[in-house]
Amino acid sequence: MIDADQIPANALKGLKVLNLAVNVPGPWAAARLGMFGAEVTKVEPPTGDPLEAWCPSWYAEMAQGVTVERVDAKSGAGRARLNELFDGADVLITSVRPSALARMGIADAVDEHPHLCHVEIVGDSEDPEHPGHDLTYQAAAGSLNPPSLPRVLLGDLLGAERATSAALALLVRRGVTGHGGLARIGLRQAADAGAAGHRHGMTSEGGMLGGGVPTYGLYEVEDGWVAVAALERHFHSRLEDLTGATDRETLAKYLRSRKRATVLRWAHDHDLPIAAVE
Repeated sequence: MIDADQIPANALKGLKVLNLAVNVPGPWAAARLGMFGAEVTKVEPPTGDPLEAWCPSWYAEMAQGVTVERVDAKSGAGRARLNELFDGADVLITSVRPSALARMGIADAVDEHPHLCHVEIVGDSEDPEHPGHDLTYQAAAGSLNPPSLPRVLLGDLLGAERATSAALALLVRRGVTGHGGLARIGLRQAADAGAAGHRHGMTSEGGMLGGGVPTYGLYEVEDGWVAVAALERHFHSRLEDLTGATDRETLAKYLRSRKRATVLRWAHDHDLPIAAVE
């Protein structure tokens, strides 16, 4: 479920978002804006969004409350429909290379529709024509641990959140100047930002959050694994007092002989940040 946190659901009521992007980052950003009260219309190509075939449940989640149209942007009727939608939209989200926008005839959408706040999601904002995907951006950022594939789409989802922030920033500026504008968001840059902890040594092997602190790590229990995050001094001291463990090996021995549910109840009772690894 896409969580709207505690932002009022009517914060963007009356605003219209037009999303031309498929797959994950654009639809996720549009759905976030929809959670804040914006009216979202998604335009898909005649063949639809590939994500619907790859992962129907995720596609359906991001399409909740969204009006979906299929438009052939290469046809005269399709371009006329897009222009009609541009006229009524406040935010435009795209997620293709600039050359593709040019072929679609919408590279200058903001010039022709000055009220539009155009958030252009690309792979690499420094080299937007270069092909890539979340995996290649994470590879460049250093957040992969070969041969395992990532369980989190770091660049895609952090890029989507950056796109959401950019849309809000453009809307604020439009409120001051009367004109929207263009913001380009790079997924590679988002992945780089997401890997900042590794780059600065915090999450690298042996770093403070990479195994260097025994009370912050993953531990095996009798029937699975738990994540222990007793990092702050009061949590750290409380865990040591309760277990008698002052090193990783002793703590591992203490937890290994207990069932996960028992550990979780014990952690809750003693206000310790410990969670099950699902």
